[in-house]
Amino acid sequence: MIDSDTIHTMKAHFQRWILPALLVAAGFSASSLFQRTGTVKAASNRVYELRTYTTLEGRLPALETRFREHTMKIFEKHNLKNVAYWIPQDEPRHSNTLIYVISHESREAAKANWAAFGADPEWRTVAKNSEADGKIVQKVESVFMDSTSYSPMQ
Repeated sequence: MIDSDTIHTMKAHFQRWILPALLVAAGFSASSLFQRTGTVKAASNRVYELRTYTTLEGRLPALETRFREHTMKIFEKHNLKNVAYWIPQDEPRHSNTLIYVISHESREAAKANWAAFGADPEWRTVAKNSEADGKIVQKVESVFMDSTSYSPMQ
């Protein structure tokens, strides 16, 4: 049995080094990295969602402010569990890209979570206020992933 400190260390290592290295340094698109050729189901039934937001020019700071001050809290209210957030180190993506992972109880729960989030009056106000001086997000990419049986995230 692995103790909770070891699990925390393994999770931190994954969040800090492995996933960003795969996404940014390798230079592959997130969707091609996580395509599966077979079905692998981990012991955990949790579903992870990798999201990549590309902003309009000069709008990344507004997106970061919105996430830091509002979005992450509203996510938690609707069972969208925050896992990790990154900004790519290299241009041009450093200036216009936010990459993050959230998790859900299941794929069905993800659909319900996003619907509740989108209908939340607080979120609607935050989105409207944060875009008072112009649209922020140009493109959103989403990839749903299952943790493998050998993943440190178990």
